[in-house]
Amino acid sequence: PGQMHYYIPATPETVLWGYFSKNAKPTVEIESGDFVTMETLTHHANDDAERMVKGDPGAESIFHWDAQGKGVDRRGAGPMDAKIGAGGGAGVHICTGPVRIKGAQPGDILEVRIVDVAPRPSGNPDYKGKTFGSNAAAWWGFHYGDMLTEPKKREVVTIYEVDATGERNWAKAVYNYRWTPQTDPFGVVHPTIDYPGVPVDHSTITKKENILRDIRIPIRPHFGTIGLAPAEADMVNSIPPNYTGGNIDNWRIGKGAKIYFPVAVDGGMFSVGDPHASQGDSELCGTAIECSLTGTFQFILHKKADLPGTSLAELNYPLLETQDDWVLHGFSYANYLAELG
Repeated sequence: PGQMHYYIPATPETVLWGYFSKNAKPTVEIESGDFVTMETLTHHANDDAERMVKGDPGAESIFHWDAQGKGVDRRGAGPMDAKIGAGGGAGVHICTGPVRIKGAQPGDILEVRIVDVAPRPSGNPDYKGKTFGSNAAAWWGFHYGDMLTEPKKREVVTIYEVDATGERNWAKAVYNYRWTPQTDPFGVVHPTIDYPGVPVDHSTITKKENILRDIRIPIRPHFGTIGLAPAEADMVNSIPPNYTGGNIDNWRIGKGAKIYFPVAVDGGMFSVGDPHASQGDSELCGTAIECSLTGTFQFILHKKADLPGTSLAELNYPLLETQDDWVLHGFSYANYLAELG
């Protein structure tokens, strides 16, 4: 096997925003055994562009949006003429990739080893040595409409500070704000968080400082969305997970873990995104602490002919191995694309 090491920066050319695709142009083609370092950006960076976008050329180019156009126009697998924006937000995660694995064919298993995970430092000199993340208690979360005080239906964004060196293993809240209707640079009003990457105009929000004082949130950086392209459709919404992986949102998919995916299309077509600084065993409020990370992965291809009699034989779901556990991922539909059409 090869031992090459590739680097994929996050740029408008190396990301698919909101979808997996078997037909997307690969960012790189590698051999089994090779290593790839991949920058991943949180789709929530524009919740506080000063801290999470400004001064960071990769983030600035991907999140760029003015009256003339967007750095990445399609955001989601929906129609390009959707009212709320191209792609319709049918899928929200910024997925870096795809990486094509030479010789990978349907029926094979791709083992992905997460060798390292590092926070992405703020590019703004005002915040040197710091990293930030956003947590949105959003309309799709369980808190929405379940508040004790009025207004009952409200979305609240909390900005957290993370140690960019990765040495301090906790995050602290900086401030929060209630989402107010945001008018994007094309003039579309977003009354709720309904389209990824909408720039939040901070003159329209009220910041609450000094929140969650003396509260430390333990961090365990991981990738919420990780997997291969499914075979059933050319463009697949990044939100529902399926047999080839996707938006699994398991905090155990971090440094030191290995995850095994069934290969569905030639080359496998691996993408990763939705980076998180921290999350519990769900996204109860709708999101994690969404925070840009850089991961280093090693790819090991297990050919179909070699699988009989091994623990990977007939594997048809993403299987996670950590130093403590084997984690079997069961979804409401084992393959919703085939079962639901």
